[in-house]
Amino acid sequence: MRKFKDGDTIFIEPWRATAFPIIKDLVVDRSAYDTIVQAGGYTSCHTGGVPDGNAVLVPKPDADYAMDAAECIGCGACAAACPNSSAMLFTSAKVAQLAALPQGKVEAAARVKAMVETMQECGFGNCSNHYECQAACPKGIDVKFIARLNREYLKAQFK
Repeated sequence: MRKFKDGDTIFIEPWRATAFPIIKDLVVDRSAYDTIVQAGGYTSCHTGGVPDGNAVLVPKPDADYAMDAAECIGCGACAAACPNSSAMLFTSAKVAQLAALPQGKVEAAARVKAMVETMQECGFGNCSNHYECQAACPKGIDVKFIARLNREYLKAQFK
């Protein structure tokens, strides 16, 4: 949270992102985030029974990176704070989480294309590097994931 001094005036208003329509008072509909995740925020490979935890080795830096991305709780504060109402931080966290792990690499190109296209269809804007999303994020999700999303999306265009 940002810091306020005694006597500061605080204005409370509903989120301004058009993809989050107002339901009532300060309540907004965040189902657009669910739509983005449904477009590709999962792996559909058959895993069979429960695999041994050490069967697929994941390097520690990759595991840490994926865990940092997985911290996103989908609250919508990033899109609400962004002047473009961009959901790039949310979408990039979901894409980066799976792109860093071996289980997510198989469907990486299809995933990133589907999620970015769905994000645009839902009415979210594009990132223009204001970094307001990072400042508003209660979990401290870093904008480095947006760079990963852009790289993954660019690679997917050539597959």
